[in-house]
Amino acid sequence: MSGVMKRMGMIFRAKANKALDRAEDPRETLDYSYQKQLELLQKVRRGVADVATSRKRLELQLNQLQGQSAKLEEQGRKALALGREDLAREALTRRASLQQQVSDLEVQHQTLQGEEEKLTLAAQRLQAKVDAFRTKKETIKATYTAAQAQTRIAESFSGISEEMSDVGLAIQRAEDRTAQLQARAGAIDELLASGALDDQSGLAKDDIQAELDRLSGGTDVELELQRMKAELAGGPSAQQQAIEGGTPGAAQPQQQTQHRFDKQ
Repeated sequence: MSGVMKRMGMIFRAKANKALDRAEDPRETLDYSYQKQLELLQKVRRGVADVATSRKRLELQLNQLQGQSAKLEEQGRKALALGREDLAREALTRRASLQQQVSDLEVQHQTLQGEEEKLTLAAQRLQAKVDAFRTKKETIKATYTAAQAQTRIAESFSGISEEMSDVGLAIQRAEDRTAQLQARAGAIDELLASGALDDQSGLAKDDIQAELDRLSGGTDVELELQRMKAELAGGPSAQQQAIEGGTPGAAQPQQQTQHRFDKQ
C-alpha cells in the first residue's frame, strides 16, 4: 500500500508539473523576477537613506556639542581671568563631559559613515545587476516571442501542407478518373467502328459500309458531271431533244402504257 501511495503521489506531481509547464509563461516569470529585484534595490536605497539620515543627525549633535564645549572653554577662561577658579574648574569639568560625548558620537559617526559607504556600494552593484538583468530579460523575451511566432507560422504551414497534400491527392484522383473515362470512350469508339458492338441507333457505320457509301456518292457525282458535259457539247438541239423526248429509255415505258390502254 505504501508503494502504491508513493507511485500515485509521483504521478500526481508529474502531471501537476506538466500542467504548470504548459501554464507558465517565461516572459511573466522574468518580469516577476525583475520586479522582485527592483523591490530589493528599493529597500537597499531606503537603507542607505536611513543610514545617511542617522549620520546627518549625529553630525548635527556633534556640531552642537562641539559648540557647547567651545563655549564652556571660553567661559572657564573668563572665570579664571576674573579670579573665579571654582567657576573655571566647573566649566572645564562640564567641557570634559561633553568631550566624552563628542568622542562617542564621533565613533558612531564613523561607524554610520562606513555602513553608508558599504550600502551605497551595494546599491550601485545591485543597480548594475538589475540593469544587466533587465537587458537580458528583454532579450530573452524578444527571442521567446520570435520563437513562438516562428512556431505558430511553422504550425500554420504544416496545416497548409497537409491541406495541399489532400488537394493534390484529390487532383490526382480526378486526373486518373478523367484518363480512365477517356480510355473507356476511346475503346467503345473502336469497338463500334469494328462492329464488335451493335449500334442500336443505326448511325454508326463500319469501314466497309463507309467505303461503299463513298463510292456510291462518287458515282452519282460522275454521272451528273457527264450529263452536264453532254448538254454543253450538244448545244441547243441536244437540250431541246432532252426537253421534248428525253432519253429513248424514257419513251418506251410511255408507249407500253398507251398500248395497254388500247387493249382495254
